[in-house]
Amino acid sequence: MNSRRTKIGAGVAALAASALLLTACTGGGAADNTGETTGTLDFYTDKAAWEPDFDELNTASEEQAEITLNTTGYSDANQYDAFIKQSFRTAKSPGLFTWHTGSSLTELVEEDLIAETTDIWTKAVDEGWATEDLRETYTVDGKQYCVPMNIAYWVMYYNKKIFAEQGIDVPTTWEDLDAAATKLKSAGITPYYQTSTLFTFQWFQQLVAGTDPELYEGLSTGEVKYTDPEIVDIMNLWLEEHEAGWFSDAGSTVDPAVGLKQGDYAMINFGSFFNGSLDGAGMVSGEDYDMFVIPATNPDLEQTPVAVESGPLCVAESSSQKALGLAYSEWWMSADAQSAWNDARGDVAFNPKATVSDPMLADLGTTVADGEHLLFTRYFEATPTPILTVALEQFGAFNANPGDPLPFLEAIQAEADKYWADQE
Repeated sequence: MNSRRTKIGAGVAALAASALLLTACTGGGAADNTGETTGTLDFYTDKAAWEPDFDELNTASEEQAEITLNTTGYSDANQYDAFIKQSFRTAKSPGLFTWHTGSSLTELVEEDLIAETTDIWTKAVDEGWATEDLRETYTVDGKQYCVPMNIAYWVMYYNKKIFAEQGIDVPTTWEDLDAAATKLKSAGITPYYQTSTLFTFQWFQQLVAGTDPELYEGLSTGEVKYTDPEIVDIMNLWLEEHEAGWFSDAGSTVDPAVGLKQGDYAMINFGSFFNGSLDGAGMVSGEDYDMFVIPATNPDLEQTPVAVESGPLCVAESSSQKALGLAYSEWWMSADAQSAWNDARGDVAFNPKATVSDPMLADLGTTVADGEHLLFTRYFEATPTPILTVALEQFGAFNANPGDPLPFLEAIQAEADKYWADQE
């Protein structure tokens, strides 16, 4: 594995303020792991809006694990990242904090800053609380680090009224999906949502992973080039779908949930957290909208790939609350904890044994854990940040003005060449 070192970067004033805040919150002195596994656990998160949910969860954690979270939330992602990185260089580091999977997690692991959670994962898999595929997302050099804070599966949402009116059944093969798109277009209905900003990668990740998961994995490691013939062929398939008129206006400013509700398009590829947006738009789960796992492009694949987005809960290796943070992490993986989290937050549970109030999300959690589906890391987390930044721009430009895919791919590969050369 190539070594990737965390770069603290500029912003000295902000980092100094973060260090002072750490001292104020946790006290000074050298880190000394007390070994205590019950009590109050200092928790830092970049999900400031979720503080009420974590506070609500304290009722369950106090009763079942005798641990209470003392939550500090940040709403500015850059400020939060700087704070966490600086905390490792102070006398105190966090007992529990949220982070990112992919290269961001690997960087901290390679600096020996994150506590190992291999034993927790072994128990979770043995108990049927988590899948082997999900464990792989948290694996660096054969060991596990952190646990999933939340999880989202990227699936296809659809307008049930439109499907019913057009006599379209839920597609179970790629051929079925193409047939549905063709029928919708012939009826004057745009099949798919798309955008030219931020979430520009969904269809690319689906086409590549659905064709060959190893090909997709190779992009994240540099073993596969964006200009390789297989990737060019996949982009040409995407272009053909553009030319068939299957995608919505990439520059539309209409909220995606509202667009699905009013029939601007019949389907939208999004994470399973999208239920909340659709509910907020006035659609009823199971009545006005539903979801399905997108079939593999390649019918010969033994398992259907499903993109998974997961944000980790981590424990700092040098934290005085390391034992307490790991105790909470072990409880967090349990069915009881995930049932309580679903009650508080409403997310899909990564633990298939958890109780999920929304039948749609409950069915999805069971489906992806049935052994017939292959979980793969969402492109946003799987791709090194410098490459991702360029790729999002190029995919957005492609969506806005579809054409010969090679120039777009060459631009991404140029950045990839720079990045991987720096890792040698």
